[in-house]
Amino acid sequence: MNNESNVILAGPPVIATSAPVASAPAKAPTPAYVQWLARQRRERHWVLASRLLLLVLFFGLWELLAKTKVVNPMLTSYPSALWPTFVELMRSGNLLTHTWATFMATLVGFALSMVFGVAIAAGLWWSSFANRVLEPFLVVANAMPKIAFVPIFYIWLGSNYSIYGMAVAIAIFVTIMVALEGFQATDPNKIKLARTLGASRAQVLRLVVLPGSVPTLIAALKMNIGLSLVGVIVGEFQSANEGLGFLIVNGSQVFKLNIVMTAIVVLALMSALMYLVVARIEHALARRYS
Repeated sequence: MNNESNVILAGPPVIATSAPVASAPAKAPTPAYVQWLARQRRERHWVLASRLLLLVLFFGLWELLAKTKVVNPMLTSYPSALWPTFVELMRSGNLLTHTWATFMATLVGFALSMVFGVAIAAGLWWSSFANRVLEPFLVVANAMPKIAFVPIFYIWLGSNYSIYGMAVAIAIFVTIMVALEGFQATDPNKIKLARTLGASRAQVLRLVVLPGSVPTLIAALKMNIGLSLVGVIVGEFQSANEGLGFLIVNGSQVFKLNIVMTAIVVLALMSALMYLVVARIEHALARRYS
């Protein structure tokens, strides 16, 4: 028998690999689901068609009543007279100038109201003592007719900045109360869990309260954009030398109702466009935080 050690030649280790698993084919939608999608599409089309029909009926009735002298066309104007006025104001550049002035003032008032309103609401959430002290004052300030502040802001801030003051005064109190309600409605179990894991009060606010209050903040956005526009128009009525509010007042003083109604229609279009932008923001945030 040979005393030499037997040499065992070992091949390279074999690594077991699992065969690739074929992904399951996507299931075809059921007939019930297809029918539901079709109903949803039809409903959206009907809603859009109904909106357009209401607009057509409104302007048609307005035109008919003015043309048949059921209402005095000198006091109400009528749609077919607004288009020449619109074209004339566009050619002179007055309409774009006034619209841009109102739009920028609204954006400034909207931004200031949201930033300061949410910050104050966060401070009141942070300190329950301050919340209990200031709550009745906030309720009273929100209930006061803000138009009473127009001459005060005109004296304090001047003719230009008083417009921003009115926009903030009208929108900020609603923003504070709505945002604070959303902060206080945050699930207490989530807050307790975050504190148990060692989160500070600032981290709870940033990571739990603010993300959990996104729907409430979106509601505040929707209200704030309209209220800021109202504040700007009220301020322009009093002290501005440009803007759609100034155009409305100036047109009414010289009894040019075509200018007044054209400015009002442009104002309505601006409101609709700003609301659509906020709705887009709502849709994007809802998908992210849903």
